[in-house]
Amino acid sequence: MITKRIIPCLDVKDGRVVKGVKFEGLSDVSSPVELAEYYTKNGADELVFYDITASAEGRTLFTDILRQTASRVFIPLTVGGGIHTLEDFDRVLKCGADKVSVNSGAIRNPDLIRQAALRYGSQCVVLSADVKRVDGQFRVFGRGGRDDTGMEAIGWIKRCVELGAGEVVVNSIDTDGVKEGFDLELLAAVCAAVKVPVIASGGAGKTEDFVELFQTLPGVDAGLAASVFHFGEIAIPQLKNALRQQGILMR
Repeated sequence: MITKRIIPCLDVKDGRVVKGVKFEGLSDVSSPVELAEYYTKNGADELVFYDITASAEGRTLFTDILRQTASRVFIPLTVGGGIHTLEDFDRVLKCGADKVSVNSGAIRNPDLIRQAALRYGSQCVVLSADVKRVDGQFRVFGRGGRDDTGMEAIGWIKRCVELGAGEVVVNSIDTDGVKEGFDLELLAAVCAAVKVPVIASGGAGKTEDFVELFQTLPGVDAGLAASVFHFGEIAIPQLKNALRQQGILMR
């Protein structure tokens, strides 16, 4: 069995980490630089940095704060937000990212995934899919969860993996910030459709939610969360110990 990963997520707006519920009602949390350093020292396996308003505001990702954050991180760092071209990939990689996450840029131009995989390798290309139920269907949303693309999500994710995405972050808008558990139905559908690592995002509220995630869906490779880690509701070292006690192999 592949060891599981625990990944904190830094949602960054105007240079600060923020958190909301179902992608709305954002409140200030902390400095991404300070949080990144804290997580590096406290057991996180990887870290995700999203400039969450870059696509909606039609701009490129803020590189100054990213460069400062990356300088404090000694675990794999995935960066996303406003990634629309190969030049954007190149820019954030040069700032210190290990992997690049693409969402709206791929919706606009799916071939971006193929081009990036050819240039940097599939292991560098992460598809971030914001998914919400609409009329009984899993639907892909763009621009930070603002726009319903009308595309069915599982087929879209499968297509992006075929184009070269080496990893998929599944962000459930329905469960985001609600803290009542991961979206197991959605994640099961994704795991059945693709053979690359799948990262579950949205819904973690307690240690038991991670236990349920990995025991119910052994195909899920990692659990990603934000506020429960940011506000100290779950401590990563204790979480990993609890998962090990349940027979779940951890990094």
